[in-house]
Amino acid sequence: MRVYLPATTRTLRELVDTGELGPVPLTGFAITPQLREWYRDSDEEELEYAALLEAARGSLRLIDQDPAALPRRAVVVAEVPDDHVTLRPDLDRAVVRVTEPVPMKLVAAVHIDGADAEKAVAAAVAVVLEADLGSADAKFEVDGAEGHELLWYASQEVGPLLELL
Repeated sequence: MRVYLPATTRTLRELVDTGELGPVPLTGFAITPQLREWYRDSDEEELEYAALLEAARGSLRLIDQDPAALPRRAVVVAEVPDDHVTLRPDLDRAVVRVTEPVPMKLVAAVHIDGADAEKAVAAAVAVVLEADLGSADAKFEVDGAEGHELLWYASQEVGPLLELL
């Protein structure tokens, strides 16, 4: 199953240094039956984009918990064996839990914000929890960060990318 895992720049560094993403369980996002039902008229690409955006919002929450991380949303895209993934519709329609560490060989790509998004991401991180609770002003800030497109990198490009940050 293709899983979109929220990350931070520090998480990416650990992935490169250790060769795997952990510790488990990892919360991720995927095309689940509940997501398909919610986006009933969407094609596969639109569903993947919806899961990616959910993971990017999850990245904001991780950055909030790790002030040493750069203010850039990051998402690791991995092809995880189905038996390592548990659906969690009780948490949200696209949420899954990954029960085993994700080795680099399963990472298909990484998405990360460019430098131009840092100011908007920092503002969103400061209010993401308020946005989750329904604050319209906070949601406006989060939408500002989500207006920046995530850049795509192949898994072998992550190490060199981090050296530039």
